[in-house]
Amino acid sequence: MRIAEIRFLFGYDRWATRRVLDAASGVDEAVWSAERVVDERGLGGILVHQLGAQLRWRHFLSGSSRTPRPERDPLPTPADLRAAWEQEWEAVDVWLDEIDDAFLTRREDDVPVWQLLAHVVNHGTQHRSEAAVLLTEAGHSPGDLDLMDYSELLAAENEEA
Repeated sequence: MRIAEIRFLFGYDRWATRRVLDAASGVDEAVWSAERVVDERGLGGILVHQLGAQLRWRHFLSGSSRTPRPERDPLPTPADLRAAWEQEWEAVDVWLDEIDDAFLTRREDDVPVWQLLAHVVNHGTQHRSEAAVLLTEAGHSPGDLDLMDYSELLAAENEEA
């Protein structure tokens, strides 16, 4: 896998997560803060965990000794979580500019880095799916989140340009 494909996957991840966060912005506080809906988490907890996992992977692969755990903090509001995601996406953009195809072939615990990065996106897909079900049940569906929807959107934007 090449850095261009990783950028595509992370672009998809961001697009889909934004759709979920947009839908969550109008959800009732009781729905947002509920616990033990999907395993031990509810809607807010699921989305905070998704952010925490991405933060930890980026820090690990960057060689940082920090291990961010936003899951241990009080549950943020949807707006505060969105702001935290925006900060993370800025950091991801900087980090992706620093890595190259050779970095993707490096191995961590005998696994190529590109597979770890694909895992980060796939992990996000799992939790966005859980959140999307909860949002839809609350009348706030994020709509279609498929990778092909993102791909078609990019293709349409490229045709317009």
